[in-house]
Amino acid sequence: MAWWQRLTEPIRRSIAGWMMRVLTKPRKSYEHRIPNDLAALRSQLRPGDVLLVEGDQRISQVIRYLTQSSWSHAALYIGDELRRFRPELVPEMRQRFGSDASYLLIEALEDGVVCNPITKYLRHNIRVCRPRGLRRDDLDRILSEVTAQLGKPYNVRHVLELARYFFPVSLIPRRYRRAALRYGGEATEVICTTMLARAFASVGFPIIPRVTLTTEPPRRRWLPWRRRRAYEALYEKEDPALVTPRDFDLSPYFDIVKFHHATAVGFDYRRIHWAEAETKAEGETERAVVSPAKASGSAA
Repeated sequence: MAWWQRLTEPIRRSIAGWMMRVLTKPRKSYEHRIPNDLAALRSQLRPGDVLLVEGDQRISQVIRYLTQSSWSHAALYIGDELRRFRPELVPEMRQRFGSDASYLLIEALEDGVVCNPITKYLRHNIRVCRPRGLRRDDLDRILSEVTAQLGKPYNVRHVLELARYFFPVSLIPRRYRRAALRYGGEATEVICTTMLARAFASVGFPIIPRVTLTTEPPRRRWLPWRRRRAYEALYEKEDPALVTPRDFDLSPYFDIVKFHHATAVGFDYRRIHWAEAETKAEGETERAVVSPAKASGSAA
């Protein structure tokens, strides 16, 4: 590091720290639309599920605008799989989170790649996306790769990379909005969706690849029952650095898991107790009580 870099490093870190505090400050106007049922969420989640979060921070609002989506953050649910892949971290998780240490997420935050319990996002709007038909051995490879990232720094190395979020994002042309989320920096520094996209790509599991359907008739094979037939399409791998939380939601290769209080046990719209009718009835009763007094006052 050059002498001028050593002199400016504390200033750069100070500015970057201030920027991160501003960008990650929760917004007061956040609206939690659907209450989450913790017991139902725990019973429905499986290791390998991707949790999408509608964040409540300023930077979350910018990401949602750039991706034209409700989702600004993604994390991977691992449950209690740390005991298999990073057993040395289990006592620390137990000490920090207690019984919640059996229901952990791995995510990339401003502090780096960390584990947090699912209760952290209980008061956020969230969605669970499950990779369809993922084999157990491939799931283990994904969990191994992601847990190996724990402790690595988040990619906020350059002040200029943070400064982009302070400018009016509406000025960015639509075709460049997706690329505006891309970070530079070293390969050891990650952002949330890039980390997950690389893990799924390592086992050949698609998120949003470019698919070209082929018109050629399938070739006949000997002993076809012993070979898996390939899809009649050409798949092009996506760039992990350009994958966004929205892509997991839109991907046909991920199923949406319903876990809210009504849907977890079977939904029957006829059992809904609508507050609107109750409020209307109360209003009519209030008018019936007040009207005679007003009428006598007018007569006087």
